[in-house]
Amino acid sequence: MCYFYVINQSAMEEKKTESALRVNEGVEKPEAINASAVERMKSLKQKLLPAEVYIQGILRGDVVLLSKAITLIESALPAHQQLAQEVITACLPHSGKAIRLGITGVPGAGKSTFIEALGMFLCEQKKRVAVLAIDPSSQRSKGSILGDKTRMEQLSAHPNAYIRPSASSGTLGGVARKTRESIILCEAAGFDSIFVETVGVGQSETAVHSMVDFFLLLLISGAGDELQGIKRGIMEMADGIVVNKADGDNLAKANRAKAECESALHLFPPAASGVEPKVLTCSALTGSGIDETWKMITNHLEIIRQNGFLSHKRIQQAVQVMHDSINDRLKSDFYGNKLIQQLLPEKEAAIKNQKLSAYIGANDLLSAYFNSIK
Repeated sequence: MCYFYVINQSAMEEKKTESALRVNEGVEKPEAINASAVERMKSLKQKLLPAEVYIQGILRGDVVLLSKAITLIESALPAHQQLAQEVITACLPHSGKAIRLGITGVPGAGKSTFIEALGMFLCEQKKRVAVLAIDPSSQRSKGSILGDKTRMEQLSAHPNAYIRPSASSGTLGGVARKTRESIILCEAAGFDSIFVETVGVGQSETAVHSMVDFFLLLLISGAGDELQGIKRGIMEMADGIVVNKADGDNLAKANRAKAECESALHLFPPAASGVEPKVLTCSALTGSGIDETWKMITNHLEIIRQNGFLSHKRIQQAVQVMHDSINDRLKSDFYGNKLIQQLLPEKEAAIKNQKLSAYIGANDLLSAYFNSIK
């Protein structure tokens, strides 16, 4: 009897072990703080390179050092800003030779697809393309998806292309706070075509218009009358308009949209450049019309280069950079200060003569202002 009891007891224990109700060992709870990330943040200051290393790397086209320098520009830390300004000042004489193209449009217009198609078209011609893509930031979390490299798979993998996504950080018009400085570094790195992609949510596009040579508006047919008010404000600033997605069954609609835009442009005041904006159709998906779009851009730039408007525009843009930097920190009482009113024309003249960085000029004026109110 005892012998069978032992066997039965063992069977019961075995059956008990195989029960579906048994409790498995849990996964060890991870640390609330990533220790390695903390160490990386602590050593960030030690990893900062001398300004000359960034400068030489940018001038020889090193995209790794270019990215690190742009990260310094986007940082709000005073030490990073001081180092970034040294790099910008050294790169300034090597900038200004690229085509600066601003691209905006209503949501769903296919901006990323268009930029990839145009960028690949230029890369195939042995040109170097830099894309400064601005992603909208969340008003709640302040985060941004930064998914432009995912949307531009072919262009991001091309050796002649460089894509730098940045968060808009709530800036008006969807332009990152430091996009202007990034343009200078990209030009110094040897990129001959700089694309600035805005969020395109219907906000004022004055910011991107004040930093590019050609402002391109991308539209689609059948967007609805509710967008006409948005289009009107941007169309007045556009140097050229392209109706995208002109393929398949949508081709006829795209041509009608083109005719409507051409009629609307006749109601606007003449362009300050003296060149009447043109309207084209294209299909970024098939590549149709991409070469005509680039010809429109280059022809426009050639005309304004010959009549002197391009040089005048860039000088005004450089001065505008300084004013924008000041406006970020001070209000109207800054401009009412007597000392600032005396120094401001001198700084503008130095910038026009390309003897002073606009950002350094702004810092000099701010220092003079703070000393005068102590």
